[in-house]
Amino acid sequence: MNKSRVTVVDIARAAGVSKSTVSLVLQASPLVNEATRARVNAVIRELGYVYNRGAANLRQSASSRIIGIIVNDLTNSFFAELAVGMDMVMQSAGYVQFLSNSAESVDRQREVIASMREHGIAGLILSPARGTEAADLKPLAASGIPVVAVVRNVVGAKVSTLFSDNYAGAKDAVRHLVSLGHTRIAFLGGIANTTVFTERVEGWRDALSEAGLAAPDRLVIGTAASRAGGVAAIERALLLPEAPTAALCFNDAAAFGVCDGLRAAGKEPGRDFAVVGFDDVIEAETAVPALTTVSVDPQGMGRRAAQLLLKQINAGRVEPETIVSSVRLVVRQSCGAGQTDRTRRISA
Repeated sequence: MNKSRVTVVDIARAAGVSKSTVSLVLQASPLVNEATRARVNAVIRELGYVYNRGAANLRQSASSRIIGIIVNDLTNSFFAELAVGMDMVMQSAGYVQFLSNSAESVDRQREVIASMREHGIAGLILSPARGTEAADLKPLAASGIPVVAVVRNVVGAKVSTLFSDNYAGAKDAVRHLVSLGHTRIAFLGGIANTTVFTERVEGWRDALSEAGLAAPDRLVIGTAASRAGGVAAIERALLLPEAPTAALCFNDAAAFGVCDGLRAAGKEPGRDFAVVGFDDVIEAETAVPALTTVSVDPQGMGRRAAQLLLKQINAGRVEPETIVSSVRLVVRQSCGAGQTDRTRRISA
């Protein structure tokens, strides 16, 4: 092999790792374990590769109209709508976007971030994968690349964050179900080790406590935050000795699954069992029955995230901000409250 023309791809192939992992080693990132780092460095020495940092910086400068966007679950329509909102702002500002799906894998997320850095992104909008820690975002913050974390908050990360008022939204939804006469209200769907899940469950629990109702752990049934997860959650809920008569679901995807599971059990959503979702995706309004849900306005959140990132890029410096966006309860038919849509803003 001609050593003067050795590339990162050559090193990755020889070391049996990804191109992104080689890049992390070259950048002295702490995200690579020592055994892998040693193997990659050995190959670098063997092939005689020399990292031209000046050329790398030049490439980054020349590609400064690129924005990286990483979401944790692109199969969920919420994140598709979120990305659409970002695109509305970035496209009009003259930026090209690189969109990637981490599929809830922190390792995949790290590789994508490294690859995007290689392509010289001007900034990054990230909906963090489950298990993301502040250390995962430290290299970005240290390099001066503006970052906005959306939907999920990464505790301790020195980046801007934008997320919805999950606690207030959940609390208002449960208050509404209580006002309809329900006393056994479940929380269905979602995985426990995320800040979003924790905040929504806390809102559910506090609203029940406020109404003098019990909030036993058995009524919190965690599953995948998907349609299939919603089906599994309601199947388990209906088997409880004192089955619930209503549920706040982790998100709309789970709520749609709950409706499917109710019908499979011979129960009609909105008539035999009250269902409330969280997100207000486009399909919520056209579902049968139309889904009562806490509206997060995903496209609006995407626009605000993009505007926040552009503000930092244009300022030429990174000054982390935290923005908690308001939410509202949209009452439709799935909770059994009538046939006319109505909305009311949450007073947190």
